[in-house]
Amino acid sequence: MVVLHTTIAILAVVLLILVTRVDPVIALVIGSIYLGLTAGLGFDGTMKAIAEGFGEIMAEVGLLIGFGVLLGSLLFSVGALQKLVEKLLKALGPRRLPYALATALSAIFPSIYVDVQLVLAAPLARSAAPRMGRNGLAMMGGALTAGILVGYVFVVPGLGTVAIAGLLDVPLGTMLIYGFVIGPITALLTVFLWGRLLKRGFWNTAKDETERDSDELEPTGGSAPSPRDQDGQDGASGSGGVATERETVRTTVPLTISLLPIVVPLLLIATGAITEAAGVESSVLAFLGDPVFALFVGLLGAYVLAKRTLGRDQLGEAMSKGFNATGQILLITGIGGSLGAVIGETGLDKVLGGFFSADAGVPTLVTILLAWVVAAVLHLAIGSISVAAITAAGILAPIMGGLDIPAEVLALAIGSGALFALQVNSNFFWMFQTLLGVTTRGALKALTFVTALASVVSLVLVSVVSVVV
Repeated sequence: MVVLHTTIAILAVVLLILVTRVDPVIALVIGSIYLGLTAGLGFDGTMKAIAEGFGEIMAEVGLLIGFGVLLGSLLFSVGALQKLVEKLLKALGPRRLPYALATALSAIFPSIYVDVQLVLAAPLARSAAPRMGRNGLAMMGGALTAGILVGYVFVVPGLGTVAIAGLLDVPLGTMLIYGFVIGPITALLTVFLWGRLLKRGFWNTAKDETERDSDELEPTGGSAPSPRDQDGQDGASGSGGVATERETVRTTVPLTISLLPIVVPLLLIATGAITEAAGVESSVLAFLGDPVFALFVGLLGAYVLAKRTLGRDQLGEAMSKGFNATGQILLITGIGGSLGAVIGETGLDKVLGGFFSADAGVPTLVTILLAWVVAAVLHLAIGSISVAAITAAGILAPIMGGLDIPAEVLALAIGSGALFALQVNSNFFWMFQTLLGVTTRGALKALTFVTALASVVSLVLVSVVSVVV
């Protein structure tokens, strides 16, 4: 009966979000309460599990998400992403740009909201497309899709990555190392395969592109879509800032300087992870490599940079936007932890643990595939990468002890599945269609198909990693 009620709870969450358009936070709480009561936890036990699950995940990733949100908001305010893309276009030329752009977006900018990355990069992609030949817009659209969304689920400090790692208790330094291998490689291979398909006539300019002047797509005023819109439902995108009206900075900041608030924390976290793996015991290195401290250093650097280049009002607005976004991001992440805690109290781990474990004759690769399928199905139904990833991790976290698979590999498999086939039930889909100037058919190819392709490519890479580690 535990399996039945858990299935009903998860289906209820999916249907509430998808059919009745209930906010994911409310849907997850309803599902958690239903599961707790039907599993015999009682009213007190159910609410206690929900509260404790929320508190545990907040203790794990709360500060990381908060610092990351503010960091991304400040970096957006000084135009770091736009500067990088412009430099790449000048240095590499339009034909190499898709690969460079996908790599940069997946490896460097997961700290910035995916919708903000799209708003900034889409006009630049459209301007470069005519110089790339007949399928230029399609190639750039696929590169944006691969770079932005692959980085979101694999690379620290993307929210999808941080949330999955927190729920599965994977050290963020470990996730950083694996993500920097899986993420950019997945993005590059996806763009390469996408390019091969385009050469075989997969794209029809007349049917897949709209007739629109690129000037109409420039984000010169107004607001970008809110963080609730980034991947369909919840605002839990990358750990970054919210787009506001483009503002003039007081001083031009060199690109190398504007990237330091991201690069320095990543180097600190990587150094801490490497020294720990090497068996080096140093309290100083452990402190400097602590992810919370590292992201705080990045936040401090971004704050100083923004203070020196922006006016006081603009700086205050950037911080306010970050604070406002932090609340809903933390809430959805915490409630995802609550669902996992309730599942953990139901005894489901004893039921499913034997099914997933190697003792039951289920090979590691099959376990990876099952985890991938759970996350993929949730994403197809809900339309939100983050909710799918958090829910899948919450389902599987309680049975981690019975799985003959490293936690980091399971985390990668969940991220890979959650990436699968972003489609029309996601607001990001319609943002993509409008900003890139493609038809619904074109978006289904350059976004839905490309995310499915990236998901499958990453699944193969994760399977290879599982054999090596």
